[in-house]
Amino acid sequence: MADPKKLFIKTYGCQMNVYDSERMAEAMGGSGYIATDTPEDADMILLNTCHIREKAAEKVYSELGRFRGLKDANPDLKIGVAGCVAQAEGDEIMRRQPLVDLVVGPQSYHRLPAMEARTRAGEKVLDTDFPEEDKFEKLQSRPKASRGPTAFLTVQEGCDKFCAFCVVPYTRGAEVSRPGDRVMSEARDLVSRGVREITLLGQNVNAYHGQGTDGGDWGLARLIRELAEIDGLDRIRYTTSHPNDMEDDLIAAHGDCAKLMPYLHLPVQSGSDRILKRMNRSHTADSYLRLIERIRTVRPDILLSGDFIVGFPEETDEDFEATMRLVEEVRYGQCYSFKYSTRPGTPAAERPQLPEEVKSERLQRLQALLSQQQAEIQDSMVGREVNVLFEKKGRLPGQLIGKSDYLHAVYTQAPESLLGQIARVRITASSSNSLAGALVGV
Repeated sequence: MADPKKLFIKTYGCQMNVYDSERMAEAMGGSGYIATDTPEDADMILLNTCHIREKAAEKVYSELGRFRGLKDANPDLKIGVAGCVAQAEGDEIMRRQPLVDLVVGPQSYHRLPAMEARTRAGEKVLDTDFPEEDKFEKLQSRPKASRGPTAFLTVQEGCDKFCAFCVVPYTRGAEVSRPGDRVMSEARDLVSRGVREITLLGQNVNAYHGQGTDGGDWGLARLIRELAEIDGLDRIRYTTSHPNDMEDDLIAAHGDCAKLMPYLHLPVQSGSDRILKRMNRSHTADSYLRLIERIRTVRPDILLSGDFIVGFPEETDEDFEATMRLVEEVRYGQCYSFKYSTRPGTPAAERPQLPEEVKSERLQRLQALLSQQQAEIQDSMVGREVNVLFEKKGRLPGQLIGKSDYLHAVYTQAPESLLGQIARVRITASSSNSLAGALVGV
């Protein structure tokens, strides 16, 4: 029997790309590939790319350049580019990097095995279509291995919001929700393989509206409530959300669904109504703050996370100060903040840009405030008891690492028998990005 071929996947960007990479690995497993952690061992290399960060395409070209020596040493090595950069710049990638054998967009990775077979016949293959068939259903079924206690599960893709800074509607397409029965089936399969916590994914996940098993329309709240009935599934999370799609029943679910964790990532991007309008966000700072009030009314202990862009075209000092005031009012437990950078083809890219030094100074001020809030909230956890799902061993002997209900990383001295289990932990100390704790009752 021939040795199995080896597949190396490097994943950039969001959790959805992590999920997509897992599905691509499963698809290629049906073609005789096994995973490898090093590109030097690989018979096929896939870069699963993200177009959100600054100079994303150039970073992909730089990474491809590092593989030139591997391709020279092994002409049979196949190199592919997947994901959002592939979708946006497929033809250009093929033109600029002749060592690339295939380019596949995020809606077509179920076709990857057939594409790989064509490359073995000497073809260069490009597929960045938005096919009508459901890629999730087209993936080859194969024996599923046991896995860790947490997993991502994509339930919605694409976005119809067309924020002025964002390429997602162009690279991922229009909003599409997976049918409820298929989501439920995949969730049950994950639980059967050892998963205790599932994070539901979507570019705009709270816009989920899929056909339910009863034939009706399910919103995200209904889907969460149905998932909560699965024995063995103990925790449910979801990301990323848009403020305009936080429906009443989803807010209510945060108060009455015990398996829905007290953590919410709800990006606002700016505290200035003028900039929000220029961003085409379709909400105001006040409507966002009132929404936060409603969520905290049903779940007072919820930890909030968000996204901010500073230095958006035409942002004034007054606009930026409005953002700082919003952050001070909300008090975030975690946050992601970035300097605005242009994305070709988006409306904001054509507008006059702010000087880099202005953007850098504003980002430094914002991140200092966000870091202060995160530290204060983590410090307030000391002395409290939380539930921790232990995921892996720590660096120290006898140490395990897990996530609390609030998504804090927690380090604890605990027996290995608790891996994959949830245990009660008293928080004893806080550091920059994690908490330390001790098992309760031990």
